[in-house]
Amino acid sequence: MSKRKEITAALKTKALELGFAACGVARTRRLTHQEGFLREWLEARYQGKMAYMANHFDKRLNPVLLVPGSVSVLSLALNYFPAANQPSATRCRISRYAYGKDYHFVIKQKLQLLADYLESLAGPHQYRIFTDSAPVLERAWAQEAGLGGTGKNTCLIIPRKGSYFFLGEIITNAALEPDPPFEKDLCGKCTRCIEACPTGAIIDAGKLDASKCISYLTIELKDNIPEPWREKCRGWIFGCDICQEVCPHNRHATPHKHPEFQAIKPVTTWSDNDWQGMTREAYIQEIKKTASALARVKYEKLMDNIRNATCDAGCR
Repeated sequence: MSKRKEITAALKTKALELGFAACGVARTRRLTHQEGFLREWLEARYQGKMAYMANHFDKRLNPVLLVPGSVSVLSLALNYFPAANQPSATRCRISRYAYGKDYHFVIKQKLQLLADYLESLAGPHQYRIFTDSAPVLERAWAQEAGLGGTGKNTCLIIPRKGSYFFLGEIITNAALEPDPPFEKDLCGKCTRCIEACPTGAIIDAGKLDASKCISYLTIELKDNIPEPWREKCRGWIFGCDICQEVCPHNRHATPHKHPEFQAIKPVTTWSDNDWQGMTREAYIQEIKKTASALARVKYEKLMDNIRNATCDAGCR
């Protein structure tokens, strides 16, 4: 076995020890096959008010512009599927990824440990770590690194594991042994996610109008949910899991083992009345100070989401 293969194998073993569910390597290159799709998506304004999505177009396609001299993209997946869900009667549903601590903090720490381990194996290397924090086409690189394929709902699906995963990357000038890209179609003729989406955000296989997505409307959109979409967002106060819940691949989902993602008290114990009566002080103590992912939404926005989620038919 070559030295490069030995280092890559040891790095993948370490990734599993750190709790990652999957790890793969791709060679850095410009993702020319993604260019037309990305340009059309932006021109159609499917990004809504996420103006930053139109920035750094070339960097999104070419990681060498993010890390000069880089030759490898290490792509990793971290399971966040919880052992238990919120109380079944709640109308204040939260996407499973946000039950516990903000994933940005958790994954970056693990990626740093892995980057340090790579340095112990191969010597000093120039690198950057990423997790949904820079212009990186994460799902495309996960597919290039052989982790899985993109579903019709645009989520990365890992065979026999499902799609409840966070993604992260280390882009480095260390030469690693690349994996073959994942090329299998995992969806076939299935259209369950398209049919289940309440807002019609999944407009075609692998194409999402983010401006209609419940996750965008309850999180990324800083304004209150617009009137035309309020009824369709009912029952959700932060994100949405519908397209993943109906995906047949997620019958393979197994609970994570990360204490950082254990659900915070409001997720597991609060009733709708508790959410409706949440004071600013309670928001600070139970959400902001616990480093919860829910803190991505300001108090005023979250309270409007709660009012809408618990609104009875016909209310405004």
